[in-house]
Formats: sequence, C-alpha cells, structure tokens
Amino acid sequence: MCDEMKRNRLKLFTALTIALIFGLFLNFELQQYLTLDYLESRHTFYQQYYEQNQLWTIGIYFTILFLLTSLSIPGITAIVIAGGALFGFPLTLLITSFADAFGSTAAFLASRYLFGNSLQAKNKKRMQIINKGVDKDGAFYLFSLRLMPFFPCFLINLLMGMTSMRITTFYWVTLGGKLPFTAIYVNAGTQLGKMDSVFDIFSPGIVLSFVLIGVFPLAARKSLQWLKTHKKMGFHKN
Repeated sequence: MCDEMKRNRLKLFTALTIALIFGLFLNFELQQYLTLDYLESRHTFYQQYYEQNQLWTIGIYFTILFLLTSLSIPGITAIVIAGGALFGFPLTLLITSFADAFGSTAAFLASRYLFGNSLQAKNKKRMQIINKGVDKDGAFYLFSLRLMPFFPCFLINLLMGMTSMRITTFYWVTLGGKLPFTAIYVNAGTQLGKMDSVFDIFSPGIVLSFVLIGVFPLAARKSLQWLKTHKKMGFHKN
C-alpha cells in the first residue's frame, strides 16, 4: 500500500513536471529557437562562444538534445544539423548519438514504470501487434522500426516501454538503429557550415547530403524487406 502511494506520487510529480516544461515551452514560444533559420542566424555567435567555452557548449548541446528526446519535443533535426555545422562531423555524431539514446531510454523507462498500465489499457490492439513483433523478432523488430522514418521515434519509445524488452537491448539497438539517420543529418550540418554564399547550397557535398536524406529511408525499407525474406527462407530450410 505504501509502495503504491509512493509510486502514484512519483507519477503525479513526473506528470506535473512534464506539463510544466511543456507549458513554459509554449508560453515563452521557445519553439522559435529550435528552427534551422534561427540557429543559422546565430551560428557566428555560437561559434565564438564554443571557441571560448568548449566543454560547456558541448554540455549544453548534450542536455538540450537529451531533454528534447526524453520529452518528445519537436526541433531535434534542426539542433542536430546546427550541431554538425558547429562541432564538425565526428564530435557531433558522437554527442548526438549518445544524447539521443539516453533520452530515448529515459522516455522508455517513464513509459514502463510510470505510465505503462494506463497506456497499455488505451492501446490494447496496437500493443498486441508490438508484443507479437518483439516476441518473434526481439531486437531486430526494434531495429527495423528505428529504420522507418514514418514511425515516430517518441511513439517507439513509449510503446517499447510497455513490452518485455530489456533496457540494455533497447538502448544499444536504439543507438545503432538511429545512427545512419543521425550521420546523414550531421553531415548535412557540416556541409551547410562550410557555405560562404547562398550559391554554395548547390555544391556537391550539400546536394549529396539532401539526396541521402531522401533516398536512405527507401533504401532502408528495401534492405529490411530483403532481410525479412532471407530470414524466412533460412527458417524454412531449417
């Protein structure tokens, strides 16, 4: 009884905290600071600040990405592209990948331990499909979802939290599954950071980056279909 009361209080506190953050976000119109146009206009300032406060800037970037991911707030893509322009490819890819994976895992844990029962009750049909996929394919099922851009990441985090998937499995598969998309957006940022004029947007590096953004989801989908087909063939042979 006492444990149940503590859990209910924790749920209430977490829900109120999330509601407060969203309220502040909307009230102060903070979404305007998470657009590519705004971030690009402030690039020189961020560059100067980063040169003077490298560790602090990296910490701020990591924290912002973690909060956006864990709270499912829009604006991550613009932040990642801006990060690529600011930090360069290797460092941005490293920071972004871990911040995103930690944020996704935080949302996963919140779903499992705080809101799991209520969410499970409201999504019975959807959960039957998800649970069947997890039981059948395990980590590969999550990996395939991560490679499908039309499936919202925040929804994957919440739904997976209601399954029996292990936390460590969720973390590592999320880290690996989102890496290709992250790398493409970071690369786009590094190319945009090299622009000296508006005409540079037609340079091979930038054009290739945006081609990859459009083509990769299709390639990922075809690859998953191929893997599933060969997996079934291997199963029938055995």
